[in-house]
Amino acid sequence: MVRKALLPVAGLGTRSLPATKAVPKELLPLVDKPAIQYLVEECSRAGLDDVVFVTSAGKSGLEDHFDRLPGLEAALAAKGKEDELALVTGLAELASIHSVRQPEPLGLGHAVLMGADHVGDESFAVLLGDDIVDPNTAFLERMIATHERTGRGVIALLEVEPEAAKLYGIASVQPGDADDEFLVTDLVEKPPVDEAPSNLAVIGRYVLPSTIFEVLRDTPPGRGGEIQLTDALRTLAQDEPLVGIRVDAPRYDIGDKLGFVTATVSLAAERPDLGPALLDWLRDFLAGQDAASGAASRGGSA
Repeated sequence: MVRKALLPVAGLGTRSLPATKAVPKELLPLVDKPAIQYLVEECSRAGLDDVVFVTSAGKSGLEDHFDRLPGLEAALAAKGKEDELALVTGLAELASIHSVRQPEPLGLGHAVLMGADHVGDESFAVLLGDDIVDPNTAFLERMIATHERTGRGVIALLEVEPEAAKLYGIASVQPGDADDEFLVTDLVEKPPVDEAPSNLAVIGRYVLPSTIFEVLRDTPPGRGGEIQLTDALRTLAQDEPLVGIRVDAPRYDIGDKLGFVTATVSLAAERPDLGPALLDWLRDFLAGQDAASGAASRGGSA
């Protein structure tokens, strides 16, 4: 049974500067929740009640967000703000939160290895903070169920345009046992378009056996002197193919600025308290943009 999750959150968030100069990127809000909360809630829904953050200096606020804050709770209670009180106290009940430090930025594989002592000999999930999967779906639950059925490492795959292959690790695949399921026999990190073995890119969800730790310990540093998780996964796949599951839900790369805006708008639009008014505003806004564009076009052709 998979019950532990590892969240590597030690990165500097350079793609989101200047917002992340003093604030960890994982605490940037998507509507009214920090990004990290979406991940922990995803873990909780999937039955992962033991979550370890792999952090770095300046990231203590991630743990603080899920801790109790008696002063705030007392103030909310005194003002009769029961809904807000339930929101903040509920954060401490999502999962048991732990953290370990990654002393140097030596790669994703190294970050995962930092969690070995906490995870022990159990299978576990890895969730990367830049990838937000629509919270109305049960994709992580499907990954866990597939791992428990097969005993194999399971990775999430996203279908991408051929020209985007150079931005991802790309899987070499064979047909699997179910729809949107593949056997992954190899991985190629950021290949040129004409060398990509498929259009299926690896994204930030993994369910892995604890044997990955031994593989990581034996994995030499690769590009940039970093220990790459992709290299360790390739080794696992050579012994026995991994299972890849194609993402069947909206996924947002919030490390990318446009992806962050898209995620914010999409998540807000799905909420009953915000969606109707937001969608009305968007329709009016787009109509105004179309009208202004049409006027400019007519003016330019006059």
